[in-house]
Amino acid sequence: MLNSVQYQQKRLILASASPRRSDLLGQIQILPDQIIPADIDETPHRNELPANYALRMAIEKAGQIVGRLLDKGAVSIGHAMSTGPSGVYVLAGDTVVAAGRRILPKVETAQEARDCLAILSGRRHRVYGGIALHSLNGQLRHRLVQSHVRFRRLSALDIEQYIDSGDWQGKAGGYAIQGMAARFIRDISGSYSNIVGFSIYDVVAMLDAAGWQQASDHVDKTKKIRPLSRSKGRS
Repeated sequence: MLNSVQYQQKRLILASASPRRSDLLGQIQILPDQIIPADIDETPHRNELPANYALRMAIEKAGQIVGRLLDKGAVSIGHAMSTGPSGVYVLAGDTVVAAGRRILPKVETAQEARDCLAILSGRRHRVYGGIALHSLNGQLRHRLVQSHVRFRRLSALDIEQYIDSGDWQGKAGGYAIQGMAARFIRDISGSYSNIVGFSIYDVVAMLDAAGWQQASDHVDKTKKIRPLSRSKGRS
């Protein structure tokens, strides 16, 4: 069991405003001490492959929050800053839906959603999940997780009913597997939680490898963690 001093040196910050990632952590009883959404340029590089893009986004999100904390002199939330083992960990993830080498967007309009669903209809696609765990002393761990999803062939009515549901808004590839789109899914392979937000198996493995531990006697599982600010892009 960690004492209060050790607990203060083992803090977790989630660099995402995504309620799905927060819910996934809650499912395995991990409660971040803070949520600080990253705000980075999410434009893919020219000819950047979807897998590389997903991992780069996760690393850049975590790195930006670490940089912001260091710039603000974040000694108040962690003791070791640039030397020695840091007890402050920043966790970030990014989810990319890819059709071949094509990165499908995080859709903002109904037409974008229609276009994505038309591309995914009747075919198998990949969902890449980039995960980064960055400590304030500069130590970085990262993983790339890949899942496969196969859609049944969608009719025009299927697509319009889904558009009417509004479940596509803000979703990578124009769908959320945990919502109405579940009725379109013929099969998946790989991590289901990776498709939702990030692979909880891999997140736990990374936290364990980094030596992070949550002191259960210091966790109030009824409290709600709210983002400090909102990112304009995917986080």
